[in-house]
Amino acid sequence: MLKVVTVIGARPQIIKAAAISRCIKKSFSTMIEEIIVHTGQHYDENMSEIFFREMEVPSPKYNLNVGSLSQAAQTAMMMKGMEEVLLNENPEVVLLYGDTNSTLAGSVTAAKLHIPVVHIEAGLRSFNPEMPEEINRIICDHVSTLLFSPTLVGINNLLKEGYSQENNPPFKIGHPGVFHCGDVMFDNCLYFTEIAKKKSSIIDDLKLQKGKFILVTIHRDNNTDDPERLNRIFSAIDKISSENNLKTIIPLHPRTAKILKINLRDQLYSSIVGNTNIKIIEPVSFFDMINLEKNSMMILTDSGGLQKEAFFYNKPCVIMRSETEWVEIVESGAAIVCDADEEKIINAFHHFQSKELSSLPSIFGNGKASEFICTEIYKNFKGNS
Repeated sequence: MLKVVTVIGARPQIIKAAAISRCIKKSFSTMIEEIIVHTGQHYDENMSEIFFREMEVPSPKYNLNVGSLSQAAQTAMMMKGMEEVLLNENPEVVLLYGDTNSTLAGSVTAAKLHIPVVHIEAGLRSFNPEMPEEINRIICDHVSTLLFSPTLVGINNLLKEGYSQENNPPFKIGHPGVFHCGDVMFDNCLYFTEIAKKKSSIIDDLKLQKGKFILVTIHRDNNTDDPERLNRIFSAIDKISSENNLKTIIPLHPRTAKILKINLRDQLYSSIVGNTNIKIIEPVSFFDMINLEKNSMMILTDSGGLQKEAFFYNKPCVIMRSETEWVEIVESGAAIVCDADEEKIINAFHHFQSKELSSLPSIFGNGKASEFICTEIYKNFKGNS
């Protein structure tokens, strides 16, 4: 039995882990034992625990309960806890997702204990070294033994950095296996869409008309913690909503909720609160988010995951960041990068309002990324178990 420790900490990682855990349960239950470690990076009930229940992800065997700390303190506490877990469990593989502090902590800790690291979503690059996520993903890639990239752009990024798809096993740090696998989130999209339709009532609960509202999410610290950026973004949202008489749903990240009144100008904050078309709600479940995405007319976000999900559901996306890792979405015409530029955000909204998305290319695989990943993990590490 191959023992795999999966490290998750943020809500998107729980969602991604669901695809792999489901595949292990269905097809690899006699070959792979998965032990889940939750770092506690997202500790709010709506940001974490509900996702385990909804998506039937196995309960974590360990929860490090790190919570909200500074970047350095959070990462240090994760590494300390991870080291204890890995020494206790002695796994053959550590499996990591994406680009959070949990990813960074898990990758460095495992590498220093000489435990092979598998990185799902390898090769993604924003080319903005000031983003903490960019640092995390690059470091994780460089200490990984198997790198699974969801897209060809990700593969090309790795090749430009000196990685090779021609390496032969056995793989190790410095001689990793590099694979184009498709996106586990697309696996989830195909699997959960019908389930969400049956289990979520959020469209009726919020009295929304399908295709007659926009969905907005804002959570990145360079937007929420910078008053100027936050004011420009919310000013655009306020104008779009009021001038077009358009319902706007904002499931507000806890970080944003805490500082919204502090960082917004008084007049703008009053306008947002008084705008009857804007409905700010608490973070929603995965099934609720699927239904909001699928039934919206457009998505405005600074989330990487929502950019992809908008693409999956054929919804135009306004990206409120200065760059994106998912450049294929922009190149396909399905998204526009606007940064925190009020005028660009409004113009992008009007651009998509006046046109329908044409047939979109198949960028993210065939919905079987999880099966491919599990097969390669078992094939490459079974001899060590």
